[in-house]
Amino acid sequence: MKQISISETVMFYDTDCGGVVSNIAYLRFVERARSALFGELGMDVESMNESQLFPAVIRTEIDYLFPARLGNVIEVTATLVGVQKVRVTCEFSLVIAAGAGDEKQIAKAKQIVALVQMPSGKPRRTPEEWGSYIEE
Repeated sequence: MKQISISETVMFYDTDCGGVVSNIAYLRFVERARSALFGELGMDVESMNESQLFPAVIRTEIDYLFPARLGNVIEVTATLVGVQKVRVTCEFSLVIAAGAGDEKQIAKAKQIVALVQMPSGKPRRTPEEWGSYIEE
């Protein structure tokens, strides 16, 4: 299984006037984790610029389970869970430390991504070896 985790600290610009994380911030956290995951798959920014092959998000689902607040440290785990001919599915778990070593899941998300060749914008097949990262 291909998986990566990143940490994000909730800053003022991530919150509303009540200090609660806004929905757009969760999407940004997910995007950073997906970018890190694709970097691990060989699609770092430098290689994408050279090849002009980019992951394009075609669907995002987010379930908000518990509010995060200003100053929370959120761990975002991105996991590659599905590889099809021209689509890749990633799942995300967002958790905060609840104290005494406990973690609380605050959100979960799912994205479907297609690889797109630029400048034509045509979809490309996912690398065959990515299928080996999926658990049977």
